Amino acid sequence: MADRKTIFVLNGPNLNLLGMREPEIYGSDTLDDIAGRLEDQANAMSMDVEIRQSNHEGHLVDWLQEAASNKAHAVILNAGALTHTSVALHDAIKAINVPVIEVHISNPAAREEFRHKSLIAPVAKGTICGLGVMGYQLALDAAAKF
Repeated sequence: MADRKTIFVLNGPNLNLLGMREPEIYGSDTLDDIAGRLEDQANAMSMDVEIRQSNHEGHLVDWLQEAASNKAHAVILNAGALTHTSVALHDAIKAINVPVIEVHISNPAAREEFRHKSLIAPVAKGTICGLGVMGYQLALDAAAKF
């Protein structure tokens, strides 16, 4: 059997609160709901997903580096609020040779001014935002084609 592609799906601060936090913005799906759909989708595509969440910036940096050292095929990253503040994540993405797809459930450009600038976008392969949790599934489809 051929080796299966592995896609890392990394989620940042407060995404563990999906389903409870501002459902008018983020919907009612939990991170476990999203993970279940991604696992089913990946399995149907003969791929694997490694899904993680942390409220700590350093964990996300470590996991990006791990994705590179483990030769992950791609990374799907919802950095949450760190999108707008983290030079460390920017630098980590720039340092690895793994395509990263930035995902946001909401559309940051349609929200508060401080959310309009992404430090991730300039070093990401692409960005999917504003399409709700479906953005994760679209990102997985795209990642499979890299």
